[in-house]
Amino acid sequence: MREDCCDSFDPSDDNFEEIKKELPIIESLAEVFKVLGDETRVKILYILSQHELCVCDIANILDMSMPAISNHLRILRALRLVNYRKEGRSVYYSLDDDHIVDLINIAREHFLEEEA
Repeated sequence: MREDCCDSFDPSDDNFEEIKKELPIIESLAEVFKVLGDETRVKILYILSQHELCVCDIANILDMSMPAISNHLRILRALRLVNYRKEGRSVYYSLDDDHIVDLINIAREHFLEEEA
C-alpha cells in the first residue's frame, strides 16, 4: 500500500460545495497558465512589464518576425493579459494590469530562490 494514499475510500463529511463552485474559475486559470507555458509569450510579458512597446520593437528585441510577435500578442490579448492603444498608425502594447506584473515577479522570485 502506498503511504501517500488513503487506506480506504472514506470521504470526510466536510461540505466542499464552495470549492466545487470555484472549479470553473480554476479551469479558466489553467488556460492562462497554458498560454504562459510558451517561452516567447513569457518573454513578451516580461518586456512589456518594463516598457510599453509596438510590435516592431518587440520583434527587434526578440529577433523574431513581426507576424510571429503579432500572433503571440493576439493570444495574450484574448486572455486579457495585454492591451493596446493606437497612436496614429502605430499600435502600442502594454500589460493589462499590475496582476500580470505581480505574477511575473512572483515566478521570477521563486526561480531565483531555487537557484540560491
